[in-house]
Amino acid sequence: MSFQITILKVLAGHPEGRASIADLRRAVAILISSGTDWTHRTKRLAARAPDLDIFSQSFVLRDGAGWQITDGGRAFLASVETPVSMMASSEQALEAIVTATPIPASPTRLVAVNRRRPRHRPDHMRPSAA
Repeated sequence: MSFQITILKVLAGHPEGRASIADLRRAVAILISSGTDWTHRTKRLAARAPDLDIFSQSFVLRDGAGWQITDGGRAFLASVETPVSMMASSEQALEAIVTATPIPASPTRLVAVNRRRPRHRPDHMRPSAA
């Protein structure tokens, strides 16, 4: 579903909401490979619309020239991007926060490596082997 959100975002950012397949592929590839911020963002948005199907819901139209976002697609995108604080029910807001909050990774432990050679001690300062 997050892939479909990415398509909606790309189309919404193009003039008249239309892009050729080549332009769409290029823009989607850039966003998907841009890092975890984009991935996490689209997953959070997709979680708010688990049954999303941009074609059967008529959010995107396809023709020989490419794809185009519809007014319904723009309205849908605006609705899932609405901040949690503006949601009608506080219970819905709490549920959205809980599901959107990433689980923190276990803390990283740094290990220092001592690459220094031990100092040579004179014979009279070495501990005895007795």
